[in-house]
Amino acid sequence: MEKAKVAVFVSGVDTSATETKGTVLIHSAEQLENYAKTEEAKVEELIKAVADSGANVIVSGGAVGEMALHFCERYKLMVLKISSNQPKPDDLGYVDSVSVEEIGGVQVTILRSEEGGKRVSTVVLQGSTDSILDHLKRAVDDGVNTYKAMCRDSRMVPGVAATEIELKSFLIKK
Repeated sequence: MEKAKVAVFVSGVDTSATETKGTVLIHSAEQLENYAKTEEAKVEELIKAVADSGANVIVSGGAVGEMALHFCERYKLMVLKISSNQPKPDDLGYVDSVSVEEIGGVQVTILRSEEGGKRVSTVVLQGSTDSILDHLKRAVDDGVNTYKAMCRDSRMVPGVAATEIELKSFLIKK
């Protein structure tokens, strides 16, 4: 999908559940059918509103219900369910392309934004154990935080034997 408009939902795309339990007395098949149609109409209204806004892709940080998926398919919306450490507010954004590719034997969904705006990158880490992945994640996190710190304040003191390595290089050249 090229030039996609993306809608992000933190709480998921599903029918909302109440905090209290209630009892609904249904005396006929007609009442049951009307009850189901009301719920269905609310979900369709939500999905139609997203489609009418021009969005092509929905990114959900929570559950995506079967009924919502049905209406997303009807309105030709692509749905991605992700789990995020820091959810973002409901918002619309743009990507140049959305595709599914295989990386290391695993199917991944790739959202690309080639032109303008801020560039965002995703690093895919693979490891044989959770412990190794935790170490890799910390290493990447440390590297990104160091880069961010250098961008904010370029006054940096070299560390971890950087001075000795530089002196060695200087002496070898002489």
